[in-house]
Amino acid sequence: MALSRPDKLLIGLGVAALLLLGKIFYIQILNGKYKRDASNNSMVYSTIYAPRGIIYDRNGKELVTNKVSYDIMVTPREVKAFDTLELSIVLDTTVEYIRGRMEYYHEYRSRIGYQTLTFLKRIPVESYMRFCECEYRFPGFSSIIRSDRNYPYDAGGNLLGYVSEVDQNFIDKHPGEYKSGDYAGKTGLESMREAELRGEKGYNIYLRDARNKIQTSYKDGEYDIPAVPGKDVITTIDAELQSYGQLLMKGKTGSVVAIEPGTGEILAMVSSPGISVDQLADIGKYYNQLVRDKNKPMFNRTVMASYPPGSVFKLINGLIGLQEGVLKPEYEYPCNKGYVYSGSRKLGCHAHASPLNLWDAIATSCNGYFCYVLRNILQNSRYGSIQEAFGVWRDYVLSFGFGRKLGSDFPSELGGNIPTADYYDKIYGKRGWKFPTIVSLSIGQGEIGATPLQIANLAATVANRGYYYIPHLVKDSKEIQIDSVYKTRQYTMVDSSYFEIAVKGMYMAVNGGGKAGGTALVGRVDGLDICGKTGTAQNPHGKDNSVFICFAPKDDPKIAIAAYVENAGFGATYACPVASLMVEKYLTGQITRPDMEERIKNTVTTRQ
Repeated sequence: MALSRPDKLLIGLGVAALLLLGKIFYIQILNGKYKRDASNNSMVYSTIYAPRGIIYDRNGKELVTNKVSYDIMVTPREVKAFDTLELSIVLDTTVEYIRGRMEYYHEYRSRIGYQTLTFLKRIPVESYMRFCECEYRFPGFSSIIRSDRNYPYDAGGNLLGYVSEVDQNFIDKHPGEYKSGDYAGKTGLESMREAELRGEKGYNIYLRDARNKIQTSYKDGEYDIPAVPGKDVITTIDAELQSYGQLLMKGKTGSVVAIEPGTGEILAMVSSPGISVDQLADIGKYYNQLVRDKNKPMFNRTVMASYPPGSVFKLINGLIGLQEGVLKPEYEYPCNKGYVYSGSRKLGCHAHASPLNLWDAIATSCNGYFCYVLRNILQNSRYGSIQEAFGVWRDYVLSFGFGRKLGSDFPSELGGNIPTADYYDKIYGKRGWKFPTIVSLSIGQGEIGATPLQIANLAATVANRGYYYIPHLVKDSKEIQIDSVYKTRQYTMVDSSYFEIAVKGMYMAVNGGGKAGGTALVGRVDGLDICGKTGTAQNPHGKDNSVFICFAPKDDPKIAIAAYVENAGFGATYACPVASLMVEKYLTGQITRPDMEERIKNTVTTRQ
């Protein structure tokens, strides 16, 4: 028999009532969460901050660890009248500080709302213990234990980065992940691997009485949530090499980047002047001083500075010339202290034997020779115009990792600059420029800009005879797997066979053997077979910049390195000794040239 409309209505109401009663039973009897929320006035949620993950070097040395830190927190909306003098004595601070903070909270009460804020950071354990004994007398105030960063080894302040309290802007950019009073990595590895390093917060729930005094754990801790420690990070850095590089670069402005060619792993990454680990440990104290420093210690030159690469760039032009068929290593070109173009204009060069072949031109860093090389590349009859040939040249250069970000896993990496034909068209008009207009590109000057990371990657590329792995700072481990892109070979557009020609020239630059000598003989170390190339890059703000790239050993490269020292003159003067000393230290563990080491350590080139 079919149900009437009133019967259907009654059945529907009955089902709805049963569902409602079931929901009420679940909320009030079965689900403790709602009961806990309802009795929040008698409960205290004590946040447990997870210890951040440890950062290790490639050999297991601890670069960043944790130490216990004590902070005092305040929820201004919950603060009631209290004895300011008593609190100042308990916390070992001043009455004026407390009053100043309370006035600030009152002025911005609408914006603050019910947030819990940090009142005092890193108080001594004695102050923490005193506060714990009388916390109930100061409603709205609480204490927390968190882990602070500790630096057992002085290896790379700019590289490691710092951790600090998040601000509202950071909270807004990471909705639901952070709240006021939380800390996060802001720069360097701490920022890059924040998601893994930070761990997950937990909390304990306590009951309190009418006087705000903690009585006992709620439900014997049944609803407490433990913190989950952050994951450890194993870096590619060699702490000893990093520290040694910092020692050599002290008092100098510039960068040193060392790479393991066979993996792309970054062995050292020195930016100088930089942040010391002592400053990292208390960044709040030193932040304003660091920001105001005219030498910009917070500016990570290794990945952010765009420099003219200078003569090390000649290697690329030579390799492109070989690939394009407009150059053979036995070709000789004259150089009478420079290259004459546009009638009487001259791009100068130092005195050396002439004419030279390609090997000797690399070894002695002849400017004139590589002007001929780039001229032949751009005036190649295979192409209909110099603009077309220039576009091909640029594609070659980009394949070496210049003019774009390499894609390193380090934050804030910039891409430098390789000009385009359109750029010159805008300046000189279409077909209004020829090779003489851009002759400075022959020797790595003009509109070319490169980061020290890109320049070091060039050394690794030549060491590998034509390919590189994207430079990176984090190694595979049980807890963290790196992206497969860092394990993939990146090939240049130049055949590997031509690289042996460049390698021979670089070997002669350091070890001699050609008719013109070598510009990097000061970097020679018996038994290491170092291959290198000096560079001297013009600097509009002072003395020339000193540049040097190298790798070793010649036939089984274990390290490739670039040193860039601002306002330091010839490449052989400072950059070459810095790089070759680091190579020797890394490969042998000792230094056989103590006089050179002392000279470099004691030299100051940074403007005071």
